[in-house]
Amino acid sequence: MLRQTQRAGILAKKLGMTRVFTDEGAVVPVTVLALEGCQVVAQKTQERDGYTAVQLGSGSAKPKRVSKAERERFAKAKVAPKMKLVEFRVQGENMIEVGASMSADHFVTGQKVDVAGTSIGKGFAGAMKRHNFGGLRATHGVSISHRSHGSTGQCQDPGKVFKGKKMAGHMGAVRVTTQNVEIVRTDVEDGLILIQGSVPGSKGGWVEIRDAVKGAKIDDLPIPGKFTVGAPEVKEAVKEETKDEAAPNVEAAAAVVAPEKSGEEE
Repeated sequence: MLRQTQRAGILAKKLGMTRVFTDEGAVVPVTVLALEGCQVVAQKTQERDGYTAVQLGSGSAKPKRVSKAERERFAKAKVAPKMKLVEFRVQGENMIEVGASMSADHFVTGQKVDVAGTSIGKGFAGAMKRHNFGGLRATHGVSISHRSHGSTGQCQDPGKVFKGKKMAGHMGAVRVTTQNVEIVRTDVEDGLILIQGSVPGSKGGWVEIRDAVKGAKIDDLPIPGKFTVGAPEVKEAVKEETKDEAAPNVEAAAAVVAPEKSGEEE
């Protein structure tokens, strides 16, 4: 069930953790998330798909690593091929047009958000690490099996181990959501969002940021969101102009560094 004012979230890449200082001098540990060119790739409508949502894409993918069907879909949307795609359910009035680039100030400072991502994989872990078991006694009769989980079965009846029993096994690499974390700062120019504390995933992993479902809500959130239209094409045009202007200077510098050799040999 959609919330009455549910709007799109943002797909971002986790860069790592650092710290910032408040005006009072207090240290706040933050996680830095980068938008990586987050754009609206497609829309899901009630008439065609049975629900309303926007599909966002982030990161640049090499065209040769994208299937032909996907390349055609990105070309139709007039966006560059994206590395990661995620859908966000929204209300019909909060739809964002295809090709729009999401801005970091889509979330405001002090707002609470929920961050979802894939946790760091730990491989095969024992019961003490995976489920916080206390382990067996360190002395008095226990040999070698100090960190084992102990008995797991029952008697002849039922004569089996029930599914879901807490035992050693694969740990991590699952979807985790951290709720009610605070937006500390946003940088629109560099496309960065600083969130207080830690968020799921390793460096370079993708995370989804949504408005928090719990706690107090902020009334002055931008609806349907903060985004720009046509910004990527403008930036590319500026890059091309800069490249053309810099070409003569590069050629002149190359001539100075490597002058033409004369026909005479010493």
